[in-house]
Amino acid sequence: MIPYQFIQEKRDGRALAPEAMREFFQAYIDGELADYQMSAFLMAVYFQGLDDGELSTLVDLMVHSGAVMDFSAIPGKKIDKHSTGGVGDKVSLVLAPLVASLGVPVPMMSGRGLGHTGGTLDKLESIPGFRTDLSLSEFEELLEENGCALIGQTEEIAPLDRKLYALRDVTGTVESIPLIASSIMSKKLAEGLDGLVIDLKTGSGAFIPELERGLELAETMIGIGDRYGCETVALVTAMDRPLGYAVGNALEVEEAILALQGGGPDDLREVTIALAAEMLILGGVAEGIEEGRGLASAALDDGRALEKMREIIEAQGGNPAVLDDPALLPQAPVRRVVEAGRKGYISEVNAQAIGRAAVALGAGRATLDAVIDPGVGFHITAKPGDEVDEEVALATVYAATSEAAERGAAAVEAAITIESAPGPIPPLIPYRVTRDGVSEYQA
Repeated sequence: MIPYQFIQEKRDGRALAPEAMREFFQAYIDGELADYQMSAFLMAVYFQGLDDGELSTLVDLMVHSGAVMDFSAIPGKKIDKHSTGGVGDKVSLVLAPLVASLGVPVPMMSGRGLGHTGGTLDKLESIPGFRTDLSLSEFEELLEENGCALIGQTEEIAPLDRKLYALRDVTGTVESIPLIASSIMSKKLAEGLDGLVIDLKTGSGAFIPELERGLELAETMIGIGDRYGCETVALVTAMDRPLGYAVGNALEVEEAILALQGGGPDDLREVTIALAAEMLILGGVAEGIEEGRGLASAALDDGRALEKMREIIEAQGGNPAVLDDPALLPQAPVRRVVEAGRKGYISEVNAQAIGRAAVALGAGRATLDAVIDPGVGFHITAKPGDEVDEEVALATVYAATSEAAERGAAAVEAAITIESAPGPIPPLIPYRVTRDGVSEYQA
């Protein structure tokens, strides 16, 4: 295999032979292929895509470039969830213990904040003492003991994906559907899953805002899952506005605690219960959506999910007292209330603008080595369709300094649009996607 000829094959839209792909990528893993050559190949894929055979070969190479977990000794079907990223998306903090409390093992491998979206690991690490840097042996041990473990991607899992993603991030090829799908699914398949539920975000705050491209991504991932014996289902959920009220790490943990106590924002509860129902079906605990939703609702309301989260926090070195006293979480020293200033109806709460403003406050990373401030962020009570007058509080800014609070307040004011008449509100969960196709979601 001559690298430039291989790159030309993809550049010109010709199908790549599996053996040639294996040789090309193995040379990259072994350090015999330069980053500039792999970058050229990734750009060729960005424009030409991958056919089913090429995609399957790439996923297989990614999965087996490192360790592959085997949880077969642990009873039950192992089910995880993946979110394509959003603003205020603290669902995993509620969903993982909820589903585990109902007897489905949940090995959840999550990521950190990326761009304007938050990351589950950053939120969990705002709990004093909570460890997400577990070894794979600790991961398996905690899954067996507690039915759930929440960790980050280790160096052993899909190292080829990690190298490719670093290149994609700096070469303008992140948005390629086959490259996104192979990246996500290779990590999930290396977890040794039996099933996966995808929370596919769509709208201004999502990485893929366009519904059509989002559905293409969902169908691609479902196809990969089927080929590897990992049944995969996706729910399309709205990210044209932040989910819940809280945006920021400790603030989102506090809101997740409210949800685990049976309360919290209605939209957070609705999305969590919908995803939980799908996980319970894949896990063999529920026969259909209605039964799954009923089981999930009951476990939130009777305290089982909360107690499971207590077990998880304690097992991973955190202070479970935060579940009883959220004031133990990091607190920002400065608060600033943002009022509407006029009468009317909320027509938009721009999720991407809010996410970027949260990063500017220090809740996310503007650079890879930036240090997160876990206490800062927003509490945004405004939702599309709400009627407001001049003195209604739209949001509270939590900041490290008065100057940062003022900048945050200005960003919130710019992100929230007030009109004289109410407008249409897109549904929270418009679609369900399975191997049989796309259908409207029926709660």
